[in-house]
Amino acid sequence: MRVELWGTRGSVAAAGPDTVEYGGDTSCVQVTGPKGEVIILDAGSGIRPVGGAVDGAGRIDILLSHLHMDHIQGLGFFTPLFDPRVETHIWGPSSTTLGLAERLGRYLSPPLFPVRLRDLPNTVVHDVNPSVFELGSVVVTTDLVCHPGTTLGYRLEAGGAGLAYLPDHEPALGAAGVPDLPEWTSGNALMAGVDVLIHDAQYVESEYPDRVGWGHSTFAHATSLAARADVGTLVTFHHDPAHSDDFLDEVGRRLAEAGHPFAIVPGRVGHVFDL
Repeated sequence: MRVELWGTRGSVAAAGPDTVEYGGDTSCVQVTGPKGEVIILDAGSGIRPVGGAVDGAGRIDILLSHLHMDHIQGLGFFTPLFDPRVETHIWGPSSTTLGLAERLGRYLSPPLFPVRLRDLPNTVVHDVNPSVFELGSVVVTTDLVCHPGTTLGYRLEAGGAGLAYLPDHEPALGAAGVPDLPEWTSGNALMAGVDVLIHDAQYVESEYPDRVGWGHSTFAHATSLAARADVGTLVTFHHDPAHSDDFLDEVGRRLAEAGHPFAIVPGRVGHVFDL
């Protein structure tokens, strides 16, 4: 599998020199399977340029973790959705009262958007519950994780390699750290033993006490989870829009010096992993 980062922010960062390296776009990761499968994790503003990068694909699968605006705001600007030659499948959580199509239709319709979801030419919407399914040669496992509203984490496996994607996740919920028992920790089964874990690391420790319950982790929470899950590489993700490149560089330097039993890669737009 090839994994490419297109959007790594928690909300759109201000354009300018302070966001050049890490990027200013919201959550979007492209995965290319062993047989050329095109799978896109979330549809934040980072999905817009992916449309050109996947030109010629006959099928595209978009896996949504949840429907907060920073994870779907780019959907209407993803050009393959308007191409009848491209079969686009959108997967994501329903709520207790509405299916995914109805929920997405609230955004992709006037007055928020001029084109309705139902008018897209070759688009299929799938409600996802905790389950295992296949997209070509890629096995997808999904489960509910701790974040306000119905939120899914994803595990993708192919060719003996594994990727876990938990961009918005707060397993600590105000505690000093994540729970001691991995089997009771939100998302643990999705993360266990993967080669690459892309995980929420929006806050530094001093910021977290004022944001308990907002649904996000600190860098320390993310590293603790990665250690307990025995992952190969942790990619910090969902960076706070107020964190500049220099700030994130310094945090990354301190994490590298801490001597964790796994590699740490700060999530930067344009970074590519071949698994």
